[in-house]
Amino acid sequence: MESYLERAPVAALAGVVRTVWIQRTGPTAYAQRHLPTGGVELHFPIGGRPQLLGPLTGAEVEIIPAHTTIVGVRFQPGTPPPLPTVLDDLVDQRLGLADLWRGSADRLAEAMALAGTPERALGILQAHLVQAFRSSDSDRLVRAAVQALMPWQPVNIDALANHLALSSSQLRRRCLQSVGMTPKVLQRTLRFQGFLALFQAGAAASGRRGADGTAGLAIDAGYADQAHLSRECLRLTGLTPREFLGANADRCACDHDHSASYRTYLASRPVPELARFVQDSAGRKLVVSGA
Repeated sequence: MESYLERAPVAALAGVVRTVWIQRTGPTAYAQRHLPTGGVELHFPIGGRPQLLGPLTGAEVEIIPAHTTIVGVRFQPGTPPPLPTVLDDLVDQRLGLADLWRGSADRLAEAMALAGTPERALGILQAHLVQAFRSSDSDRLVRAAVQALMPWQPVNIDALANHLALSSSQLRRRCLQSVGMTPKVLQRTLRFQGFLALFQAGAAASGRRGADGTAGLAIDAGYADQAHLSRECLRLTGLTPREFLGANADRCACDHDHSASYRTYLASRPVPELARFVQDSAGRKLVVSGA
């Protein structure tokens, strides 16, 4: 059976890594739909060649072979791992990590393959990243911009640039270099991630504007209405909300745990009732308390 289990990174990486995960495919190949998150990802197939997935502006469908185990890391927007190039050169690209990290990527992949278990391999990968980030320095103003562009609160890009003592063109250039996309595109990406967090957590709509269900969650995430969500969902996932959310629910019912991803988004939401979490009896899935 195909499985996907996320967890929070080690404490030393909490400021730069959103989630780490282990994915296993069963006896058949699996079609994985990667969505834009605003960040880059590292994929380490155990026994295979590691890859970097650059910032996405649309969905990328990857066919993962049967009986494959992948250890992965998803970075926060604006805090990529050390790379020899700016991120706008890597948008919508999948690259061999050996081409970017030289011989260190192959040595790391070999050590992970010899680790014995995916969990130990993930520990080796995170330890390597902790060391790598000790000599890395991300753009602090871009990181501040990313935090301001998180969903829930509408933010004017020009006003944000002024708040950061930058011109709009300077903010745009620095975001392209450090995130791989403009502030506006990042804002749209993070808004959809916020909506997805509400849906995956099983949150109840707040009832603003009298809307409930998917329409209510769309408004809570910052969309004008459900039609606005539909257009953005099609642009970012390649599917309508009905198609995408239905497939997402099916996957999550089949040993998929995305709780580490949506925890960060919901914790940042300025509504106390939606910032409280309880674990289920298995201690895995996070459930949002009533709104």
